[in-house]
Amino acid sequence: MTDEEEKEKIKKIAELRSLLEKRVEDVETELEGMRILLGFIDETLLEKGFKRAEIVKPIPITPKPVPPKQASEYERNIPLKTLTGDLLANIYVDEDSMRVVIAEDKSFNVNTPPFTSFLVERVLAKMQEKDREAASTGEITPDKILSYNIARDGDMIREVTIRNFRPERLRELKSAIRWTLEKMYEKIMQTS
Repeated sequence: MTDEEEKEKIKKIAELRSLLEKRVEDVETELEGMRILLGFIDETLLEKGFKRAEIVKPIPITPKPVPPKQASEYERNIPLKTLTGDLLANIYVDEDSMRVVIAEDKSFNVNTPPFTSFLVERVLAKMQEKDREAASTGEITPDKILSYNIARDGDMIREVTIRNFRPERLRELKSAIRWTLEKMYEKIMQTS
């Protein structure tokens, strides 16, 4: 093996090591988030005394088109802050929808972990998938399937809108969003 081939091999091994380090970091972040969610599930089970909820099939209702709401029209505002009191975002909650509006002084990049890997893929997409299954078996109507939209300015997240989230998911969503934004904020602070 020539010196040039040896250098190329070492370079590829170093690149592979870098990729593995990033993957380990992503998996650790994801695992931490899952532990938090598991804690909330355990807490909820304890609160409910392990009673099994009855599944009631809703009566199908044809929804009326609803114009998008302004933040002031939502029932309540939940500020999400860091432990030091820095505002990360405000969650505006209504009966079955919420808007997560990122604080004006914060710049969260959609590519910063764990936004996509955890919040979008592991939380929102999984809830949507469960709702699609529930709709296919008639447990819920198709118009009640969770949907979400991420408003961006380039790669910067401005707002996340979640519709049809169902009240029993509020705590889980709020915790997952807070945890995700805190982790993203920590990464921003480390790099600046």
